[in-house]
Amino acid sequence: QVEVMESGGGLVQAGGSLRLSCTASGLSFDDYAMGWFRQAPGKRREDVSCINRNGGSIYLADAVKGRFTISRDNAKNTVYLQMNSLKPEDSAEYYCAVLNPAILRCGPTGSAEVDYWGKGTLVTISS
Repeated sequence: QVEVMESGGGLVQAGGSLRLSCTASGLSFDDYAMGWFRQAPGKRREDVSCINRNGGSIYLADAVKGRFTISRDNAKNTVYLQMNSLKPEDSAEYYCAVLNPAILRCGPTGSAEVDYWGKGTLVTISS
């Protein structure tokens, strides 16, 4: 049984930083690209970032480019999202996603490319 669990969300002031972590179990972690999505109240879920199996291909949405970085540690079955210079508009539920194993290089990612979802971790940025 595959389990995907996020952690690291919280409340921070604008300009601050958070690091989200996501651990996936029950699968061969390094066979999968991993992604982060977010959904703010009343808005559609949007992709934030993707990292391929070995970390050699990374995608960051324009809204977070230059502020967020994604990385992974295959030995720990964990993917990270380092979020710096946070803005109130970054407030959302952040979801970790195990992507379809056919994805070898990262780019804009849709829900149809997600095999497994985490339950989400809430990020709130105060102004």
